[in-house]
Amino acid sequence: MDYLYDESFEGFLCCVYRHYYGERASGIFPAGRYQHSLLNACETVPTDEGQAGRVYAALRDRLSRFDPRRIYLVFRSSAPEKEMKLLDYIRLGFKEGPKTGLLYGNPVVRDVRQAEDRVVREVHRMCGLLRFSEVRPRGAAPGHGGAILYAPMEPDHDITEFLARHFCDRFREEAFIIHDRRRGKALVSAAGRWYMTDFGDEWALAETGAETRYRELWRGYFDAVAIKERANPACQRRFMPLRYWKHITETVPYFTSSN
Repeated sequence: MDYLYDESFEGFLCCVYRHYYGERASGIFPAGRYQHSLLNACETVPTDEGQAGRVYAALRDRLSRFDPRRIYLVFRSSAPEKEMKLLDYIRLGFKEGPKTGLLYGNPVVRDVRQAEDRVVREVHRMCGLLRFSEVRPRGAAPGHGGAILYAPMEPDHDITEFLARHFCDRFREEAFIIHDRRRGKALVSAAGRWYMTDFGDEWALAETGAETRYRELWRGYFDAVAIKERANPACQRRFMPLRYWKHITETVPYFTSSN
């Protein structure tokens, strides 16, 4: 039986519950992206917090203390067939117990650990590469307040919420938005509190005058300190991959100046 869910972590856990207390899962898929076939029966699994809580409690009690977070990190990855990889890991975990994550020779464990490493690596990378700009709603009069820090990004994995702790600690007194433009969602933080919300490109934001000047100064400094004779583009791309350059101040400016 193919189980379809609403793309939430709780919905995925409900599919795991159905695998154990209903028909065995032949596949777990997001309902909105499922390709129906005459050969495979499918069922949409409603999200039930009680069932999800029971599965999560079992993960916490029967696997290691690191595994619930590991499973959630991999769920937020863009790994192909991640749901079935996680189901296989959970099944193995219920059998092997807390030592599951240390079974490096097992292909099930290897796939999950590799996916986890990719997510953790990107979170670490974005903590250094994310660029904030002081912006305001386009059309708002300068000097009338309303400025906020805004950072657009298009990460490979769904990592936005994993950036909250780092940047909330860094900008304790600032209001800011971290916008995942690929997934249409954002982390919004103000007064030490944060939440996740839908956030589309329909929000019209523009640089403040101060931001425009700071960008010019930063790019000038970046060019001035560079030693052209020691330029190493390959090394630069290794530490700052090209796919992130679109939103990095010193490479390609994101906003069109509007004061």
